[in-house]
Amino acid sequence: MAAEASRTSEARRDAVFGRWVVFSPARSRRPTDLKSHAPANPSPGAGAAAGAPKPSCPFCQGRESECAPEIFRVPAPPDASPWRIRVIENLYPALRRDAEPPAPEEAGEGEATPGECAVVGFGFHDVVIETPRHDVRLWDLDAAGVGDVLLAYARRVRQLMEHPAVKYVQVFKNHGASAGASMAHSHSQMLGTPFVPPSVTTRLNCMKEVFERLGKCSLCEFQSKDILVRETHNFSAIVPFAASYPFEIWIIPRQHSSYFHEIDKDTALDLGSLLRTMLAKLSKQLNDPPFNFMIHSAPFGVSSSCLPYTHWFLQIVPQLSLIGGFEIGSGCYINPVFPEDAAKILWELDC
Repeated sequence: MAAEASRTSEARRDAVFGRWVVFSPARSRRPTDLKSHAPANPSPGAGAAAGAPKPSCPFCQGRESECAPEIFRVPAPPDASPWRIRVIENLYPALRRDAEPPAPEEAGEGEATPGECAVVGFGFHDVVIETPRHDVRLWDLDAAGVGDVLLAYARRVRQLMEHPAVKYVQVFKNHGASAGASMAHSHSQMLGTPFVPPSVTTRLNCMKEVFERLGKCSLCEFQSKDILVRETHNFSAIVPFAASYPFEIWIIPRQHSSYFHEIDKDTALDLGSLLRTMLAKLSKQLNDPPFNFMIHSAPFGVSSSCLPYTHWFLQIVPQLSLIGGFEIGSGCYINPVFPEDAAKILWELDC
């Protein structure tokens, strides 16, 4: 790729998170050579018959009694396993559902208290077990299977929305030990908080600024087809113009939509197909890297005036490098791969 070699560093500002990103191709070999070198995760099903429970895995079928309480399950056909998806409480929750919710003023509503403050750690921390089989990854499921996982997320978000103290739900998946996964069995998590996290507020403020300046939503149209990886009837998968991480992908609804939890079955099927394709492409191109994905949605109860610029999307971040002092100290990121190059590689990759 001669064009890559001739490029010089460039700084770009992201129009959603408001971050500056420095693109420095001199800090990397060719983008096609960029692979994960993280220690191998325990191979799903290694050393056991396909589908057999691992000795220490409570997420496998038949080990349900070893888990925290079940919230709901998605049943399987009668001739298959007892369930396809289980949503359970986290056995080691970051926030506790049995704690006393903070008063509205303590959670940041109304006039904020200046200086440091502390409140009781109330909230909901759930786990979504995406398959009963230990040897199956999320992108090994078919489109309908991934779509059902997405619908389980949405169902649980709607349940948490009914709690008057919950202001935001973060849906996320950690894949690989270095990405924060403590269990090899395919699963994702949800945290319902009694406050709107600061990064969410920053995102909405940045999108509001763009909307007021340009009269359009930051995510309703992207700047260049050169960053497009794949498009379906309902979604676009892109490498964002100012990607903070190499081979980062955003999956964005093509029609303006503020809330992920309003997704319907047909749209979930479309998104499931696209998500499994993007995860398969990253796995093939980057040597099954550790990754995180996060669903960025609007907080509950935002005013109707905010809806024209709030647009939900799913962000996939392969973990290919460590965050250093510059990133921590400045809030800026250094990415060795230009988004256009990453998008071209992923576009051409057959999966």
